[in-house]
Amino acid sequence: MTSRSKKSKQTEPQKPKKLTTFFQTRDALGLYIERPESYPSSVVIYYNDNFVAIHDMFPKSSLHLLLLPREATKFYQHPFDAFEDIEFLHKVQEEVKKLRSLAARELQRRYGKYSLQEKARREAMERDPPPDELPLGRDWEKEIITGIHAHPSMNHLHIHVMSVDRYSDRLKHRKHYNSFSTPFFVPIEDFPLAPDDVRRHPSREGYLNRDFECWRCKKKFGKQFQQLKQHLEEEFEVWKHL
Repeated sequence: MTSRSKKSKQTEPQKPKKLTTFFQTRDALGLYIERPESYPSSVVIYYNDNFVAIHDMFPKSSLHLLLLPREATKFYQHPFDAFEDIEFLHKVQEEVKKLRSLAARELQRRYGKYSLQEKARREAMERDPPPDELPLGRDWEKEIITGIHAHPSMNHLHIHVMSVDRYSDRLKHRKHYNSFSTPFFVPIEDFPLAPDDVRRHPSREGYLNRDFECWRCKKKFGKQFQQLKQHLEEEFEVWKHL
């Protein structure tokens, strides 16, 4: 994922004096918003006047990206509030589509050689000469989820764009899994939310305390996180080969 573009500087929050300390705070995403040009393509995927796309430093799936809006009037707002602005919401949703497409191509690059649904396409590409039209292959965009947390862990507004597998060594405890596998994770396409949408009250609904359920086969694991983790590894291999 090497798509990058440089744009003119914008007026953003003041630069932190101690970067190491800054990265340990809830404001750490501000560095990417302010100075995206300072990071390699392995960290910042692309940036423009309105958004920065990055790799999550603590991925909770095999591919986990973040989209960071750069609009200063919005990036400290809770997403429920920020997305009440319909014009801004539509701008975010369009940029999410762009990043989702990039993420899907990255999944195809990583896992296409394993996928049964990609077999006909691979074989066609290997023919000499190849056919005028290639089989479509696997729809990798369907393997991407996009959304926000009902109670974000970081101060700056950010949207998750990630593979569905929830397979990562950074997935270490109950809240990590349930924050992406219950209604605590609100899909970006669900916005704007109705005023009475229960997802506006994540603590009351107890999403993070729910028993574990596999994202793919719906098998129940109660509170047994290690059993879930082992199962997720097995499911990852199955999913990769679909």
